[in-house]
This record gives sequence, structure tokens and C-alpha cells, in this order.
Amino acid sequence: MSEKILVVDDDDSLRRMMEYTLQQAGYQVSVAGDGDEALAAVHKEPPCLIVTDLKMDRMGGFELLTQVRRDYPDILVIMVTAFGSVESAVEAMQLGAHDYLVKPFSRDALRLAVQRALSYCLLQRENQELRKKLAQGESFELITAAPSMQQLINTLDRVATSDVPVLLTGESGAGKELLAQRVHAKSARAQQAFVTLNCAAIPQGLIESELFGHIKGSFTGAIKNRKGKFEQADGGTLFLDEVGELPLDQQPKLLRALQLGEIEPIGGQTCSVDVRVVAATNLKLEDEIRQGKFREDLYYRLAVIPLEVPPLRQRSEDIPLLARHFLRQYAAERQLGIKDEVLNALQLYAWPGNVRELKNLMQRLAILCHGNSVDMADLPANLLADLSASNDTTAGHLPFVLPAAGYPLAKLEKSAIRQALELSGGNQTRAAGLLDIPRHVLLYRLEKFGLKSF
Repeated sequence: MSEKILVVDDDDSLRRMMEYTLQQAGYQVSVAGDGDEALAAVHKEPPCLIVTDLKMDRMGGFELLTQVRRDYPDILVIMVTAFGSVESAVEAMQLGAHDYLVKPFSRDALRLAVQRALSYCLLQRENQELRKKLAQGESFELITAAPSMQQLINTLDRVATSDVPVLLTGESGAGKELLAQRVHAKSARAQQAFVTLNCAAIPQGLIESELFGHIKGSFTGAIKNRKGKFEQADGGTLFLDEVGELPLDQQPKLLRALQLGEIEPIGGQTCSVDVRVVAATNLKLEDEIRQGKFREDLYYRLAVIPLEVPPLRQRSEDIPLLARHFLRQYAAERQLGIKDEVLNALQLYAWPGNVRELKNLMQRLAILCHGNSVDMADLPANLLADLSASNDTTAGHLPFVLPAAGYPLAKLEKSAIRQALELSGGNQTRAAGLLDIPRHVLLYRLEKFGLKSF
């Protein structure tokens, strides 16, 4: 189900533009003309995110933000402001707004701001679920059959008993956060807090407060003391995701916290913290260092134990295990299987989004599959097209891997014809071309297998 967003603006045209843009992006959008209407809508059905104008004739953005943060602290707020009111928007962020947009802004800027906010919201929810599971004593067993991953997990389990920093590198979606959770769950700190900060999701002006906290009155809008992530994680583990995105001017402060175990909240006094740091990045930090974007001394402090997480395409043994696991997770109300030919095809796909992409696909199939088992026809057309292109251009690369138990040739032939028809939009001549057979042979096969062109 898509996330719910509430758009609040007394400008009808701008409100309609934002509503349409976000609906086109796949979100569930409701609208309100001012803060009063917005609060009534929130009380009726709380959204995940509110995008609100700062200045409105009736209840404005400040008052709406204050009441939402008081009554619904999990709802994120993006403030929309005119160019001359940027200082007010920054003040609103200090009061708890997640981000702001300056008018006029493009549709792409709106979509990007919303995407960042919802990614942060998802991380917060996952972190809350993690803390609940840790409190219940649940462990985080990783599903893998790949030797490279098994070796990585064995190394992590050995490292977990110490307090040295760990740096996890690898592509986005490969499972770095789950591995960080494992480090915490296998450590002596498992009963303490596991705190997550996505360095790429926090606006640059707020990152210091997020990391180290601030004292009441230390800046405009600092109406109360606030603990930063280091202090929240005291005694436990702090996971710094996308650490390569940390602004350069904040890197010396993080280095000091790692070296001395001391932090200095904004406007406050230096205090000691006991925190184990696990960091992750999809960037090549060595390249960032050469470009002057990342401090070399901070890199070596974070990378005491550097570990690279292999992408999913390099551990194809895991794909059938993960696919079945996610199907069970998302199709809990029914027994939904997945055919071997589908698993074979998934093992040939490149998975640019890694495990996250596979998980999303299985969630989609669990919803859209009408039968009792996922078939090739259930796979999205773009994935089938990518598989076809890969098979055509990769020399010596077989489009099918025969299972050890064997596989009926007739089923393989039938599946290939169905895929060709889907890729060709039902055009028999094009489908025959994809299969490299004459059209009359295709017609014979269609009749033989009882298939219908569409």
C-alpha cells in the first residue's frame, strides 16, 4: 500500500499541482486548505507525511507543525515557503519540521523531497520494530546459502564481540543495515539501544543537532534540550548509514567522538558517551578522499574492520531462498508457491536494486498473482525484457539452467512462447522472430499447447 500524504495550502492552483504530482508518483494524497482543515484530517486518519505551506490566512504552518509534533510525533512535516521566508522555514525545521521547499519549486524537487522524507520514515519504523524484537530477545538470522555471505557473517560474528568500528561497503539494497543489526544483536550491547541515522536523509543544517543534540536556547527555535543520536545510543550501537554523504564540516566532530568518546551538544558542555559505531556506504570512500570530499583520518577510524557486502547478482544461490522467504512473508494469508522456471529466470537477472528490489518484487507478486503459484507470466514485462536482452547479448550465457532434478522440455517450450507473446504485445510475427522460428511453426505450437495470442 502506498504511503498517505496530506497536502496543505490555501493556494488552490499550487495545492492541485502538488496533489496531482504526488498522485502520479503513486502516493495516496489528501488535501486541506488551511491548518484547521489539516488537523481535522489528521485526527480522522493520520498520514505518514504532511506537506504544508508556511503562510496561510487561517491556521498557518507554524501552529500546525506545533500541534502535529505534540500529538503525532511520528508524522513528518515538509514546510513550503516563499523565497523571502527561508529563515522562517529553517526555524520551523529547528522546531521539528523534516525539510522545506522554497517557492517556486519544480515537480521533480517536490517528488525528491517527499521520497527522502518517506525513506527516513521507513527507516524509523524499521528501527522501532528492531528495538521491539531485540527487547523480546529475537535474533537476526540471515538467509543465505552463498559461501561469500557465509564467510562475511562468520567474520561479523567474530567482530561483534569487540567494540571496534565496522565499515560495511557495497551497493544500495544489498543488506548492509541487516548486517549492522546482526553485529549489535551478537554483541554484549544487544540489550541496549540500536540507533540509526541516515546521513543522506538529514538536511545539512541539522546534521550536527541530529548527531550530538542541542541545549535549550542555543539557537532560535531550540525550545527544549534534545539528545542527539550519540547520546540516544549511549551503551549501545549507532548505525551511520550513507556515512559517505556526511558534510565535510561535520566530519572532524564525528572523528573526535570516535577518537575520544566525547560529544559536545550545540550550546552545551562536553560529555562522555559509550557508543559502538557501525557505518555503511555505497560510495567508494577512497575516491571520495582523493576528491577532497571525505577525510582520510575519519575513514581509517571508521574502517577498523572494513567489510564489503557482495551484490545479489554475485550470490545467485540466495535468490531462491530469499524469494520464497519474502513470498511467505507477504502472502501469509494463503499458500503461494513459485515455479522453478521463475526461480531460474530470477537467478539470471542482474538485480541492480539488490535484495531490496527482490523483496519489492515478491511483495508485488504476492498481491497480483491470481493462481496458487507464481508463473513466468506473472513477472513484470520490464524484468522479462531485461532477461531477454541479457540473454541475447551475453556470449555463451544460457537463458535456462537445467535443475538437477530435470525439467520437462514441453513446459520450457510453452513458457518461452508465452514470454515471447508478452514481449511482442501479442504480435505473432514478432513473437516468432524472438523465438527464431517461422510464423507457421509458432501457430502450430500455439495450437499444440492450447495457447492464445493476445
